Amino acid sequence: MRLDDLDRRLVVACQSGLPLDPRPYHAIGAQLGISAELVMARLARMQAAGVVRRIGVVPNHYALGYVANGMTVWDVADDRVDALGEAVGQLDFVSHCYRRPRRPPLWPYNLFAMVHGHSRAEVETQAAAIADLLGPALNARDILYSSHILKKTGLRIG
Repeated sequence: MRLDDLDRRLVVACQSGLPLDPRPYHAIGAQLGISAELVMARLARMQAAGVVRRIGVVPNHYALGYVANGMTVWDVADDRVDALGEAVGQLDFVSHCYRRPRRPPLWPYNLFAMVHGHSRAEVETQAAAIADLLGPALNARDILYSSHILKKTGLRIG
């Protein structure tokens, strides 16, 4: 799919985030001189074509009071990692979960799950729940806590 001028202007208008407005598509439309319906239709078309991967909220966990952010890492049986990862990813306190290759002998972990808590004790309780879910397939685990806030941004076009 090739972006026309309106598509490019729409991506530029949205790439730093939608406006904090009760009707953000109307606000973007007003900025670009088009209707909210056209904004939504163009974004849906670009999403269906894979040009826009997703439209979602990126919360600031610290501002919401989640000051303990832990990447839980798990060494689980390779023949069960996909099914177990699906189950872990469905937990309401897991923001994202994915499989990664092991790097033996220093890094035995093949399943990662990010959890957020108001304290390290809360994160440890969440990790214990994950461990219970993993059951006998679990060989080892750890929690890596965030020490800095990193700004996450995607590709930007001008």
